[in-house]
Amino acid sequence: MLGALTWGCAMSGEAKQKTISAQCAIAGGGPAGVMLGFLLARAGVKVVVLEKHEDFFRDFRGDTIHPSTLEVMDELSLLDAFLKLPHEKVEHLSAEIGDRTVKIADFSHLPTVAKYIAFMPQWDFLDFLAAEGKKNPKFHLRLGADVDELLTEGGKVVGLKAATHDGDLEVRADLVVGTDGRHSTVRSLARLEVEDIGAPMDVLWMRLSRTPEDGDDTFGRIEPGRFFIMINRGDYWQCAYVIPKGGLNQLRRNGLESFRLAIMALKPSLGARVRELESWDDVKLLSVKVDRLKQWFRPGLLCIGDAAHAMTPIGGVGVNLAVQDAVAAANILALPLLERNVTEADLAQVQKRRILPVKLTQRMQVFLQDRVISSVLSASEITEIPFPLRMLNDFPLLRRIPARIVGLGIRPEHVALPEIPRA
Repeated sequence: MLGALTWGCAMSGEAKQKTISAQCAIAGGGPAGVMLGFLLARAGVKVVVLEKHEDFFRDFRGDTIHPSTLEVMDELSLLDAFLKLPHEKVEHLSAEIGDRTVKIADFSHLPTVAKYIAFMPQWDFLDFLAAEGKKNPKFHLRLGADVDELLTEGGKVVGLKAATHDGDLEVRADLVVGTDGRHSTVRSLARLEVEDIGAPMDVLWMRLSRTPEDGDDTFGRIEPGRFFIMINRGDYWQCAYVIPKGGLNQLRRNGLESFRLAIMALKPSLGARVRELESWDDVKLLSVKVDRLKQWFRPGLLCIGDAAHAMTPIGGVGVNLAVQDAVAAANILALPLLERNVTEADLAQVQKRRILPVKLTQRMQVFLQDRVISSVLSASEITEIPFPLRMLNDFPLLRRIPARIVGLGIRPEHVALPEIPRA
């Protein structure tokens, strides 16, 4: 029966296959998947979350926890415990452009409990949320389960199959949700049409050691042809070096020493620490793209988060849009899942609820790409600060606008589901 979580075992020669039945199967253990699983289980829905890796530890994932997400954690009565984890608070955003420091955003005026961005490794966020989820018998997280097939009957998705160390795992469910990121296997298997919006940049991620003399503040510097960002990670800096799209090959041809010197020119105080980049293996490429699905669903299946709409790193909003998607999906789908009657209209309602925030956010990211980033990356010198940044710097009240857009997003979601007492 799909209504109860049951385990079976089917044998075929040497092959072993386990079968799980649940009300909702979630493919992908990122912020959207774990948050959705947690919220649905909290509302009484039997959930299985499948994550292909053995843990959540991955370098250079989105790690900005915005005020909108902190507000959700507060609504779940988890904020105080969550903030005991190591993190850095950022109330203002600024950047160095040439020899000038430009103030961009002020979060201190937001109508939220937490009026700041919390910089925290994504694996700590996911470990915390998963640990809270596991306290609920309705929540099941399966690590090391790589989804590679959708199960269909009569044109409707009725489950999925994943490869594990113990053999194939089959999950039968009333609803499958793809939350497996910008390179989503689920959306490919479902043949959902993707609209590619494009991005003019890529990002190189790396880590460099941090000393007490460096100070605590996140650092951003803009020079002709280059963006460089340093995020405080306690004993090291997580660094982002923004380059023109496809520009890594040229950097490699110039040589690693040339790359080290370019970083040192942007942040001279790093000095010899740039030699901690011993090879190009220490530099990880994020190929930036902006896209979205034209339709997020088909019968029995829904995609949310990056699987439905990939964002650029601008504003670090990807994690928070994923969490907002999860909250909206849980609010809309919990009752139909409990009643075992999820319709296409229910799935369409999720997309309808979230498509405006996605489109407007991507439109603003594209605007900044075209008006600011592209001009800087193609410039041989910066003679003046781009007009949008100049306005923010000169008029303090205007800094509340990007703070609200980045910190809260368009149409922030709130937890509307009552918690069902755990058996």
